[in-house]
Amino acid sequence: MAKKPKKSPNSGGTIALNKRARHDYHLTDKFEAGVSLLGWEVKSMRAGKVQLTDTYVLLQNGEAWLIGANVTPLQSASTHYVTEPDRTRKLLLNRRELAKIFQAVQQKGYTCVATALYWKKHLVKCEIALAKGKADHDKRETEKRRDWDRQKQRILRQQ
Repeated sequence: MAKKPKKSPNSGGTIALNKRARHDYHLTDKFEAGVSLLGWEVKSMRAGKVQLTDTYVLLQNGEAWLIGANVTPLQSASTHYVTEPDRTRKLLLNRRELAKIFQAVQQKGYTCVATALYWKKHLVKCEIALAKGKADHDKRETEKRRDWDRQKQRILRQQ
């Protein structure tokens, strides 16, 4: 029998994370959305050439659009394609999810941000979350709590 080819280290699960969203916002409800992509974008995502920093979701005409995601084209991409790294990409959600997100965004202080891109079988999915902005003192409190948790773990390991 032939051996199965080994998977590349980046092939399992997560493509890109938006760590800044967890720092800047209180994340509440999370949704899983499909992403409408072109062929060269999928190839770049397999190579891990995606950035989600400063990415958000715009709701317009009953549709959701991913804005600010940067997909860097591969050097080996065909030259007859016009590659646009920062183009807006359509998010695929059902009507009820769109209505819930739209209603929450209409409330004061809520926004919708992309937190992760990941593989689900052969499809690219985007995890989006409803978020409310943190104040500076909330960010400092989160950092203090995280540092204290790390110190507790170190103390427990030493014993």
